[in-house]
Amino acid sequence: MNQSLALQKPGDLMKYLERSRSAIAMALPKHLTPDRMMRLALTCFSTTPALRKCTPQSILSSVVVAAQIGLEPGIAGQGYLIPYKDTCTFVPGWQGLVGLLNNSGRATAWTGAVFEGDEFEFELGSNPKCRHIPGDHFGDPKKITWVYACGKVNGSEQPVIEAWPMRRVWRHRDQFNKVGQRHYSYENPEMYARKVVLLQVLKYMPRSIELNNALTAANAAEIGRTTAVDDGVVVEIEAEEQVRESTVQVTDPFEKPDESPEQKIAAETPQPAKPNNETPDLI
Repeated sequence: MNQSLALQKPGDLMKYLERSRSAIAMALPKHLTPDRMMRLALTCFSTTPALRKCTPQSILSSVVVAAQIGLEPGIAGQGYLIPYKDTCTFVPGWQGLVGLLNNSGRATAWTGAVFEGDEFEFELGSNPKCRHIPGDHFGDPKKITWVYACGKVNGSEQPVIEAWPMRRVWRHRDQFNKVGQRHYSYENPEMYARKVVLLQVLKYMPRSIELNNALTAANAAEIGRTTAVDDGVVVEIEAEEQVRESTVQVTDPFEKPDESPEQKIAAETPQPAKPNNETPDLI
């Protein structure tokens, strides 16, 4: 039985998470509590109907991953609970990544989006610069032309700058995307695009344990995989169930599909008897 069928109401999820309170508490940093994380998960569940199709195990795992990183899903763009068919994945947002780096006290970073009509110029090389003056279409998600990110290690004279046109962002997504239009970038294009360039900059920034865990989760989401916590470390894993695209609707999960002529012939062909000590086929 698919256990996702049990999570039809927010109350069902709360009961499931309550039974796993200790696992959530063990992963949390001091500034967060199990009650708050469970309430945030409940809010995401209520506002994202597709999460009701996800297995309760994957939702719990995503909450624990968020807790281990120290990010709050659904709050100020820190991170999101993203459903991929029946699997929930925690995806750090660019605000969450920036916050983790800035909170370390060792470096700072920021990211931005350029829109049609903005004044934008950047320069790479030995003296990198970035200049962005918003125009009339600033903030219009349909008119994004470029995204950029800047980072600077404390004490360093020069920043690290990365700027990509949107066509490069989409080429990057299409190169690594393994889940088609279920990829979260289709619902959150600006968040995804800004995070892509930010991830390039973060390669050159000092990493805390929390930031390193967040980058693991972000990189897994890039290719449609999920994550879990193993001994305090976020690790990339395969989804619990591989999703297979199909146009066939099966009304009875126990109904066998129509047999091909070859299968019928094979089924009607007498088979030799098996020895008594042979392990029977499992159904």
